[in-house]
This record gives sequence, structure tokens and C-alpha cells, in this order.
Amino acid sequence: MARMHWKLPVTQQETITCYDDLGNPKTHGVEQRYVSPTTGICRKLVVQAVTPSGKSEVAISNHTNQASKIAIWLLANSPIRGWIIFKWIAVWFWFTLKLFWSVVWLLAQLFFPIDLADDTGEDTDVYNSGYYKPYARGFQGQLWAARSPMEYSSRIIEEGEMDIPTHTLYPRLLLIRDPIRNEWVPCTDRDTIIRTKFIAISYRAVDAFTRGPDQETEKAQFIEEVRAVVLEQKYGAYWLDLECVGETPSEKNRDLYCMTDVYRGAEVTLIMLGKSAAGENECWRGWGERVWTMPEALLSSRLCYKFRDREVVTPLSLFELANLAYTNYDIEQAIVNAYSGKDPLERLERLTLLKSAIWRRGTAALAPGVAPPPPKLDMIGEKSVTSGAYKAERVYALMGFFEHRIQPNRSEDDLHALVRLSMANDNDRIAERMVSMLPSTITKTACWYSDDDVYSANLWDILPEIQVAGITENGALVVDGCRAASIRWKDFPEVAFVTTDSLRRTIIGFIPYLSWPTLIVGLGVLMISRAGAIALIVIGIVLLIISPRLFVFSQSGRIVDAQPWFIGVKGVVSIKEVEKHLYGGARGHFPRMYFTPSGSQFSIPERGMDRGGSLRQYDYAKLADSGPDAGHIYTLIDTYSSTMYYFRAERPPTVCIFAGREGGLGRFVLCSEKCNINELHKETVLRMPTEISQKMELSGWIALG
Repeated sequence: MARMHWKLPVTQQETITCYDDLGNPKTHGVEQRYVSPTTGICRKLVVQAVTPSGKSEVAISNHTNQASKIAIWLLANSPIRGWIIFKWIAVWFWFTLKLFWSVVWLLAQLFFPIDLADDTGEDTDVYNSGYYKPYARGFQGQLWAARSPMEYSSRIIEEGEMDIPTHTLYPRLLLIRDPIRNEWVPCTDRDTIIRTKFIAISYRAVDAFTRGPDQETEKAQFIEEVRAVVLEQKYGAYWLDLECVGETPSEKNRDLYCMTDVYRGAEVTLIMLGKSAAGENECWRGWGERVWTMPEALLSSRLCYKFRDREVVTPLSLFELANLAYTNYDIEQAIVNAYSGKDPLERLERLTLLKSAIWRRGTAALAPGVAPPPPKLDMIGEKSVTSGAYKAERVYALMGFFEHRIQPNRSEDDLHALVRLSMANDNDRIAERMVSMLPSTITKTACWYSDDDVYSANLWDILPEIQVAGITENGALVVDGCRAASIRWKDFPEVAFVTTDSLRRTIIGFIPYLSWPTLIVGLGVLMISRAGAIALIVIGIVLLIISPRLFVFSQSGRIVDAQPWFIGVKGVVSIKEVEKHLYGGARGHFPRMYFTPSGSQFSIPERGMDRGGSLRQYDYAKLADSGPDAGHIYTLIDTYSSTMYYFRAERPPTVCIFAGREGGLGRFVLCSEKCNINELHKETVLRMPTEISQKMELSGWIALG
């Protein structure tokens, strides 16, 4: 099989080209497309809508059993009301012909079996496999970074990257005082560094020097102040990034990789603040906004601080530091409590809080999924930014808290680095958990990323059911182990279903089919026995007249099993209308469809003794569809669990993926398709019964971009 190259070729202004599983190109318009689960061919998406608008939207229609729909209509409309007697008689006559055709078809099949199966790819027959329609396309591109070393990765490995050990546990370079020569000497000897006690210096660049003609002079003055404090504290070595961060790319990568080891290994961390005359609170807040604040403080064994215009060096606890330097008190106080042993947190919860705290620093105005601007001087020190910035600096600051780290790379952004860090620490499965979350805003690219969840779940609440295989160059997450199903949008299919067993309904359901044979037999024996023939003819006509009521009764009862389908409708549809389109209507005491009690943003649970969804969510969704979200409210019908969901999405999702579990329900990601780049895009996430995932077929690699 030829290798497929998934690109975004544009042949004309309003056309794009995609490729099928055999690598054959297909050029089409820019309208929304989907891969047919029956043929695997890319097709234009046709959406049934409550209020159709545009060429791709049609009125709601169905393939429900015609006899059932006609019988429902005959019972719902009186022939003497509204002067529709002639129409009623015509419809009734059509219903009797339906019964006659069923009898003829049954006899024909008994004596002359006919196979009418075809290979046209159209799903006109009743689909009854016991599984949802599968998603017939998988990721066929190339990975930028792969989980397995056996897979090819297209990312560029920088010079010296592979030489960095997994855990260094000591700095690459220290400044050590030579008592004989009475000067500070850089030392790179490993054995000497391991045996030397040193002070690590934490500072903000703007408190140390100002860019301009006097920059080098101010740096030298700051270094002299640091050395004086080190000697005053009875130490003969220190680490300061102004002097200890290397010049070459490989040295910088190594120094950034072992940054957290510097503060872990230091006897004490000295925080050098600006001049107190400018305001102590301002100095503390400025220092606390740095990206590296968390690792420098939390990983240090002891802390102390000094203002540049004061001589005193003051010891400091983590609790005091949190009060002085950190503005998001709740989250950062929880982190401080965890690292001080006062209030331990589970590992994943602690790491999640750390990520949240670090992400707000340095690039607080940066939206997730967007490459950060050039870092400020006060992020990790002056040397690391004067010759090539690290776009994924926040991730590198975070990785010091993980058991396994990744090697820095200037070519990657936050999201690429975060995926690599997640893959390196498989037990945490951060990226996999993010896939199952529904953020308040879904980004146009890297839609898998999430900082929050509209269902108020935390990252550690998610139990993922997928595994990340890698990430593509454009930031799409490639996942394995997905159970995926297609969502039908063009109409309601004919759904195979089973109702509760009832001997009475079975017998009554058989009686309408006896009407025509009884009538025909009566006509046949008319010349033999006139009285018997008239009796049979009368019985046949009576059966034909009451057959709609008998037929509808035979179809009543609770649906106990149905062929699984995901069916979508643009707009808000009521339960009664859905039942009419699915089963021809519901007549009886048992509901055929239910509202979800907690599965979507529009869910409203009942407050009675039994768990269920309130009917009020229909009005809630209708209100939303008439407001700012008009045109973006959709209905999803799941026939297997007989549940309806209202949700908001930018585009109609055509694929449903089972990604994880949370709170006693499954997390199902609804995605639209981008056939030209072979990716799916998250549109929303629904909380649905976990058991329906067993009716979804396993899929190959899928890219979420």
C-alpha cells in the first residue's frame, strides 16, 4: 500500500483535496464533510434541522415503518372532524394495501426466496448488527514526537540532547571561591561539585540590572553583592544563572534540564529582591510572577531573602513566602501545604495545581495552544534569552516536579512539550485526561488541551480509556485504543427494536395480517357456500377497519432493546417528536425516550425519589437556541440507552469517541472531521452511560487537532 501524505493542498480558492485509505486524491469544496461509515468515502455532510437554512440543511425526515406511521395517523385523526373523511378513507385504503403487500411478500419468500441485497453502499435496509455505525477512517500521517522509541519521530534533535542524563541531581557548573588566589572560580568538575555546599540565587532580572549602556556595569555590581552575601552566610560556593548558564545550545539545554536540581541540591536558596524603597510588596509580587518561582521555592530545603538596599538576610518559611509573593492564595496555599507536609495532596492533584500556578506566570496573557511571545528577562535569567528563547519554558519549569523529565528543545511550544512530558510520565496520563475534559473555550487548534472543565471535574477525577501514541507537527494528539462511532445527521433511520414480551400483543399483532386472507377466502368460496362466504367477507372487512388500532397496540410497550444509533439534529427537538421519527409514535403508558439527568450542559436532574432528567431542559435548550447561541444548539439521540442530549457546538459533530470515565459515567468526545488533514476536532463532550461503549467498535489511531 502506498504511503499517504496528509497535507493541505489547495487547487482553487474554494476547493481542497483529501485522500482515502488507498491514497487516492479527491477534490471537493470547503463545506463540512464526513467519512461514510458504510463505504469509507468522504461525502458532503447533510444535516437535518428543525429550521433548515442553507444548502446543506434539510427538514427532519425518517425511515420509520410506514405502516406504523399510517396507523398512528388514522387513530390520531377522526374522519368526521375537519371534513377529512375522504383523505382518511384514502389513507386507510393505503394502509390496507400495505397489509396486503406484507402477506404477498411473506408467501413469496416462503415459496420463492429472493435475495435483494446490493452493494450500492446505501443503508436502505434495516441496520441490525448490534453495534453503532463505526468510524471508518484512522490517522495515517507521521508523528512529530512518538511515545515509543520504535516509532519514527520527525522532530529535530538538538546538538547534545541525547547526552543529557535522565537525572543529573547536581548543577553543571558552580562558582567556587579559591582561598589561595582569593577569587571566585567556575568549576565543572563533577566530583568537586557533588562534595561542595552552595547557595542558589533566585532573583528578578529587572531588580538586578536595566538594559542599556550601563547594563554590564550593573550586572557586575549585582554579582559583587551576591558574592558578599554568600561569604557573609559562611559559604564558599554559589549558583547564579548570570554566570552559570552556558553559552552553547547544548550547555543551555543541560542547564535548563537540571535547573530544579540546582535548587534541590542547594543548602539554601537566597532570594535577592529589589530595593525596598520602591515598595516591599511590589518587590515580592514582581518576584512571585516569574515562571520559575514555584520550583525555586518549593524544591529548596531552606529559604532566605535580602533587599538590595538592606544588609540583613532574613530566613523565610514557605507559608510566609506564600503570603508575601503569591496572589492566587487558594491554589498556591494548597501547594505550599502539600510540600511542607501539612496537608498532603495526591500526586496528580499536586501536579495539576502546580501546572495551573506556573501557567499563570510570565505569560499570563497567553491563551493555551498559542505559541508564547519572546520571554521576559526575568523568567529564567538573562543568558537564557539573549541567544535563543525557549517557547516551552513553562513546561520546563513544571517538569522538575515529575519523576521523568524531557530534554529541552527550542523548536517546540508549550503543547508539544506538555505531551512529551505526559508521555514520559505515563502513570499521570495528563494529556489523556485532558482529552475527556470540556473546556469553557475550545481552541481552533490543539482542541484536546484543557485548563478547566464545564462539568466542574478535576484532572484527577478522569480515568482515561485511551493512550497517547504521539503528537503531530501541527499539535494534533494521536491516540490509540479509541472506541469510536459515527453520528447520523441526514435523517432518522429505521431502528430495529424489541419491546417487552406480551402474548396478548403478539396475538393481536398477528390478527391484522389475517384480514386480507379472510376476505380473499370468503370471495373464493362465494359460489360454494354463500352464507359462509358472506360471514368471512364481513369478518375480513371488520378486521381491516380495526386493523390500525390492533397494529398500533401490537407495537406498544417499553423498548427493552434497540439497535444502537447516534442520531443528530440541528436545533431542539422534543421527546414526542423523536419518538415519532424513531418508532412511528408512542402510544401506551411507557416512555420510549428519556432526557439525560447529568450528561450535558443543559441537563436538569429530577429531584424526586427516582433518578432521571427533567422535562424542563427542553425549555432551557429552546431558550438558548433563541439567544446568542442560536444556530449552535444540537440534539443527540442515543437509541441504545434511549437517551436524548442537548448540547452546544460550533459545527455538527460526526464522530463520537469514548475517551474516559468520571463520576459514574463515561466521557464521550463528539468531534467534527477535517478530511483534508486527517484530523478530528473536538466540538463538545457528553457524559453518557459507560456501558454503551461496549457497543462501539475499536478504532485505530485517531488524531485530535
